[in-house]
Amino acid sequence: MLNRCVCNELAFIVRRCASAFLIGSFMLAASPLMAQSDLGPVTIGAGLQSSFAHIAPDGGTSKDKFLINSARLYVNGPVTEKIKFMFNTEFDGNTNKIGVLDAVARVEQSPMFNIWAGRFLPPSDRSNLYGPYYSHHWNVYTDGIQDGYPFVATGRDNGAVYWGDFAKRIKVSVGAFDGASLPGGNPKVLGAARVQIDFWDPEGGYYLNGTYYGDKNLLAIGGASQVQSGKTASSFDFLMERKLPDGSVVTIESEYANYNRLGGYDATHAKSQGAYILGSYLFPKPIGAGKIEILGKYGKAQFTHGLTPNYHLKTTEVNLNYVIKEFNARVMFFYLKSDYNRSVTDVWQSGVGLQIQM
Repeated sequence: MLNRCVCNELAFIVRRCASAFLIGSFMLAASPLMAQSDLGPVTIGAGLQSSFAHIAPDGGTSKDKFLINSARLYVNGPVTEKIKFMFNTEFDGNTNKIGVLDAVARVEQSPMFNIWAGRFLPPSDRSNLYGPYYSHHWNVYTDGIQDGYPFVATGRDNGAVYWGDFAKRIKVSVGAFDGASLPGGNPKVLGAARVQIDFWDPEGGYYLNGTYYGDKNLLAIGGASQVQSGKTASSFDFLMERKLPDGSVVTIESEYANYNRLGGYDATHAKSQGAYILGSYLFPKPIGAGKIEILGKYGKAQFTHGLTPNYHLKTTEVNLNYVIKEFNARVMFFYLKSDYNRSVTDVWQSGVGLQIQM
C-alpha cells in the first residue's frame, strides 16, 4: 500500500513538473512573436489576372486563347519601426515560370526621407509605377509608349533609390541602377529620376495607381528621365480624376514618351516617341455587386533610326469594365486594334479579363 501511495505521489509530481515545463516552453516560444506583434504583422497577399482573347490578324488566321496572364504572391513586413521588407513573386503565363518581382529593403524614416534597395520599379512613367494590376485599362504596354524604359524583369531594375513626399504636393525620386543586367549589358550605372506635382489630393507612397475610382480627386503631372552613357529615355504624364456630385467618376490620363537609344519597344530602331490619351466614365449606381465603367484609349508611336524603314503604330482600345471591388475584383471586356503603316501585320483582338486580389 505504501509503495502504491509513493508511486501515486511521484506520478502527481511528474505531471505537475511536466505541465509547468510545457507552459514555460510555450511562453518562451511565444515571447518573440509577442515582441514582433508590436511592430505589426507580416502581411501575405495574392493576385491573379486571367483572360480569354480572340486574336485576328489582317489577312491571317484568327485564334482563340484562354490565358493565365499573371499570378502573384505578396509578402510584406516590418523589421523595425523604420525598416521594412517587401518580397513579391510573379508567375508569367507566357513563359510558364515563376520569378522575383520585388525584393526590397525599405528604410522609411519619414514622408520626406525614404531609401529603397534591391529589385523594384525605378523612377519612370506613371504607367510603370502602377503596373498591370493597378492600371485603369486591360491592355497595358501594347501601344509602343507606356513604360518603354529598360528593365530586368516586369519593369523592375536592381539598384537603390531615394524618394520623398514634400508638403503633400511634390514627390521626388532619384536612383542608381545596375546597367550590366539590363538589355544590352552596358556595365555603366543607369541613373533615374522623377518629379511629380499633385495639385489636388496628394498621392502618398512610392508606387502609384492608374485610377482611384473616385477615392481621390487628382490633378497630377509628372516627368521622368533615365540616362546611361549619354543615352536617354524620358516621359511626361498627366492624370486628372474627379468624382462628380452624383457619385460618378471622370478620368483623363495621358503620356508623352521619347526613347533615345535607351529602352523602347523595338530593338531594331534606336529611337521612338509617341503619346496616348485615355478617358473613362464610372457610372454612379451599382448594378448588382459592382459598377459599370466605359473607357477609351488612343495612342500613336513612331519608330525611327533603324535597320529597316521608319514606321508608326496606332492603337485604339475600348473597355467595358465591371468594377466589383476596385483592383481586388473587376471584370474587363476589351477591344484592341493595332494599326501599322508598313511591314508589320495589323491585328485586332477582343475578349474579357478577370482580376482578383487579396
